[in-house]
Amino acid sequence: MSEARKQIILGAYVGGVNHHTVWSDPKAGSQIAFSTFRHVARTAERGRFDFFFLAEGLALRERGGRIFDQDIVGRPDTLPVLAALAAVTEHLGLVGTLNATFNEPYELARQLASLDHLSGGRAGWNVVTSFDAFTGRNFRRGGFLDREDRYVRAQEFLAVARRLWDSWPTDAIAAERDEGAFLRQKDAGSFDFTGRQFDIAGRFSTPRSPQGHPVILQAGVSPQGRDFAAGGADAVFSPYHRLAEAQEFYRDIHARAARQGRPPGSVKVLPSASFVLGDTAAQAEERHRDVLLRQISGQTAQILLESVWNRDLSGYDPDGPLPDVDPDPTGPRVIQGRAVLHQDPFATVAEWRELAAARGYSLRDLAIHAFGRTEFVGTPAQVADRIDAFVQQDGSDGFILGSHLVPSGLDEFVDQVVPLLQERGSLRTDYGGRTLRDNLGLPAPADGTLAA
Repeated sequence: MSEARKQIILGAYVGGVNHHTVWSDPKAGSQIAFSTFRHVARTAERGRFDFFFLAEGLALRERGGRIFDQDIVGRPDTLPVLAALAAVTEHLGLVGTLNATFNEPYELARQLASLDHLSGGRAGWNVVTSFDAFTGRNFRRGGFLDREDRYVRAQEFLAVARRLWDSWPTDAIAAERDEGAFLRQKDAGSFDFTGRQFDIAGRFSTPRSPQGHPVILQAGVSPQGRDFAAGGADAVFSPYHRLAEAQEFYRDIHARAARQGRPPGSVKVLPSASFVLGDTAAQAEERHRDVLLRQISGQTAQILLESVWNRDLSGYDPDGPLPDVDPDPTGPRVIQGRAVLHQDPFATVAEWRELAAARGYSLRDLAIHAFGRTEFVGTPAQVADRIDAFVQQDGSDGFILGSHLVPSGLDEFVDQVVPLLQERGSLRTDYGGRTLRDNLGLPAPADGTLAA
């Protein structure tokens, strides 16, 4: 093509503890078996995706003191899954969600550097935080960290990890085993860090990895979260799917990154998304409605709204009107272990009531509207057009895609949509880089110890 097009970044995720994956489908696989993760990863690599993404669940969620089993119960640890996938893929990045609140810098930095070595430079870390005392009980840290301090710890955690990764210079791993090489390596790995959260010193045991630093991802919508992402992340998750608000978020993240001295292109913006395809637009819409009804049953709808109302809503008819009671944000949590998605429940409920009145929504209809997640519905050509247009207009740099059907759902996208994106020059036809950082078009990290 005569005009160079912005290249679309694609990640593939395996849904876990959420309502989006229809685990009850007869074609669904296991959330534990390695075959599930292997199939999705290999399909993504066949489609020339940039990376495979795995979320994290540190505690079994509870509802009213009992195990919350609306989707699945149980998930393997993130890092062993990614290490296993490194052996059955060649180019695909391997990104895991790992908590900066409950881990320690030395151990986690060592694990990620090891994954980067084992995969030949394909490791990534989605940095998340927590102030959840319920999850913290598993780590004997329940309630130890105030909500306002979670990013303070995360920022210092990331600074320490980078100090550890940079404690080995670039030439230490590549040096020949001559006398000079041994002298250089004798001094490698030394670190000393004292801050508000961490006070550690010693020698980092893992040599500098192929990428120098694993690729860092982060999700943050609050001003504090946006500053953290813009200052320290290579990619940031965007919660926005409508073009105008997505463009505003895109501009804001890049402006914040520039104010922190980062060059253009240093931060990629990636919303999550799903898709439903059909031979015609009408068929796709029909399939989409069927998927939504299977994702959000009547009971699931009640439970999703309980996360905002913080009340037991099991007595309300899913096909009836919205609950006529106000939220109870100060009461004991009805749902434990689920992320808080709406900071102001009163404003959220007021908005939902206006919407339900205007559109005649039942409780379940409202839940489908508020928590349904499929953004791209149509023929393969229509979906390719919409994805490409969104990226070319700077709504994002790409998408992290999942399917309601795990593990085989992504096959449909790779077989039918990917070739169309490749034909228009918006998606690679082969991998051009050696590492995940290369393929994402990210600058290499500077060699040498970073300041705290």
